[in-house]
Amino acid sequence: MTTGVDTLPPGIKRAAHQAPADSYLFYQAHGTRPFIDRAEGIWMHGQDGKSYMDAASGAMVCNVGHSNPRVLAAMREQMERATFAYRLQFQSEAAEGLAAEIVDLMPAGLDRVFFVSGGSEAVESCLKFARQYMIATGQGTRYKVISRHPSYHGSTLGALAVTGYTPLSAPFDPMMRPMPKIATPRHYLDGGAEDEDAYALRHADMLEEAILREGPDTVMAFIVEPVGGASTGAVVPGAPYHARIREICDKYGILLIHDEVMTGVGRTGAFLASEHWGVVPDLIAMSKGFAAGYAPLGAMIAPSRMVAKVLDAGGFMHGHTYAGNPIACAAGRAVVREVVEQDLCANARTMGAHQMAGLRALKDEFPFIGDVRGLGLLQAVEFVADRQTMRVLPPELNAAARLVEIAYEKGLIVYFRRTRGGQSGDHIMVTPPLTITENEVDTLLERLRDSLVALRKELAGRY
Repeated sequence: MTTGVDTLPPGIKRAAHQAPADSYLFYQAHGTRPFIDRAEGIWMHGQDGKSYMDAASGAMVCNVGHSNPRVLAAMREQMERATFAYRLQFQSEAAEGLAAEIVDLMPAGLDRVFFVSGGSEAVESCLKFARQYMIATGQGTRYKVISRHPSYHGSTLGALAVTGYTPLSAPFDPMMRPMPKIATPRHYLDGGAEDEDAYALRHADMLEEAILREGPDTVMAFIVEPVGGASTGAVVPGAPYHARIREICDKYGILLIHDEVMTGVGRTGAFLASEHWGVVPDLIAMSKGFAAGYAPLGAMIAPSRMVAKVLDAGGFMHGHTYAGNPIACAAGRAVVREVVEQDLCANARTMGAHQMAGLRALKDEFPFIGDVRGLGLLQAVEFVADRQTMRVLPPELNAAARLVEIAYEKGLIVYFRRTRGGQSGDHIMVTPPLTITENEVDTLLERLRDSLVALRKELAGRY
């Protein structure tokens, strides 16, 4: 991730014993990026003097765009009253008010909220709550959580145990209890001539097969992203999939957990992605667009009937220091109001359709685009060596990563991952803020096309 920017901003000096000029002390990998100066709407401005269109919403986070004045005002007001209140010592109007507004947007019955600071914490909360609920209801033999491969549910050890993305989980396998996985339905990839609905049902039935294989009295929950995130590139299951999953969970008394960390708060064109299929889970994990990057915030949503059992058994044995932080909750409350009052779900549907049409036109133009897919403004473009067979590009080409770099140089920020379990396959995520306009979508598509032209030249004759 290099940009040729090796100098630090004025007033920041690199001591002789510090990191070399091609990296920073706050690190992720080798390389540098320009320092951020300011951001407004879908635009980010670096101290290198360049402007960048944020077509990734950071990491699918900034749903209401950057520097929204109403969100900033709400945070400022809360800062002037109290910046921190520990949840075991005080309740805050910001936390209780946000919880009330979120509950109003949830399916009936999902009426209790537990705040955390991010998506991994939200998923971990769901897993630990589910286990405590099983113990509280005399079902202590249930502890297994079935998930899918590929999938991504977070970076803590508990969340990684249910994640199906090998490069991220493999180094830590000896530290985790393995959890069973079933295949993620990807009709575009391996469905062939099979009817899409039949394919979806066959993959849903894999859950029942796994339950019977593991032993129903040992299985506690099934966790699923209603629409795939970065691990699969916005894969959308066939229409019958989620309803059948719900039926199977009910049949065996298994909790259904929806990981709406990426899909929630309007990203897919509905407040929750599960609304597209009318399926109600037992637990919901939310984050990312929840506070839209203005503050670290996430939540687990649960029904009172389950919360009462856990509390009566001694309380929820879980929590984080910053859970329910007043500033974060004030930000989240303002973000949710923006999504609702500005009808950003509708804008996600309308602009998503416009963007998808443009991406499909790019697919027609560039033979190495094998598929475009998604829902609302959660969309992906997958690169392949052969569109007919969906054969992957040679991994050593790092095509998606290279496209990200080319686009960045052209002032466009997109996000990439590998589609086939993280080990091969290339896709980019195209997920701009839900506030994007038609003209901005056109600019996005123009910059993406320019980037694809440059990538085509680099790939010529190499696969």
